[in-house]
Amino acid sequence: MKELWKLFLTFARIGGLTFGGGYAMLPMLQKEVVEKYGWATEEELMDYYAIGQCTPGIIAINTATFIGYKRKKLAGAIFATYGVVFPSLIIITIIAAFISNFSDLAIVQNAFSGIQVCVCVLILNAVLRLMKKSVIDLPTALIFAAVALLSVFSGLSPIFFVLGAGAVGVILKSLGGKSK
Repeated sequence: MKELWKLFLTFARIGGLTFGGGYAMLPMLQKEVVEKYGWATEEELMDYYAIGQCTPGIIAINTATFIGYKRKKLAGAIFATYGVVFPSLIIITIIAAFISNFSDLAIVQNAFSGIQVCVCVLILNAVLRLMKKSVIDLPTALIFAAVALLSVFSGLSPIFFVLGAGAVGVILKSLGGKSK
């Protein structure tokens, strides 16, 4: 039961302190889940993110569910999922009660603009850290470049990128390419 509460409290802290969605959560997940508690490796965290992209729902919730399940099966998945959702539920309820009164204020709009810039930097930092572990040779660099270009210049769903990159990885490995 102690570890279940640790899962809940850890994900509640992550959920309560991460603004900007699932991608903005990545640096905090790396610090807490990978570095502090060792609940997953960086490679596993990247895999959870990739699977979270392909499954219905919010990536942050999916990732919390995967990590909780890995630690304590169904009970861990439930506690981690509730943990990541709980702060947002409380915060959104409070904001919803007052947002119409303050959303037109310049200070509120400026604060949100500043937060958006900060979240972009946090996401970029997480991407650069993950890229160092993922782009390890020419084939992975080519996959990275292709996905980056297609995601910028096409309107395709991320699921096609994940499935396509997975298929290319399988094909390259079967043809004798490097694997992790």
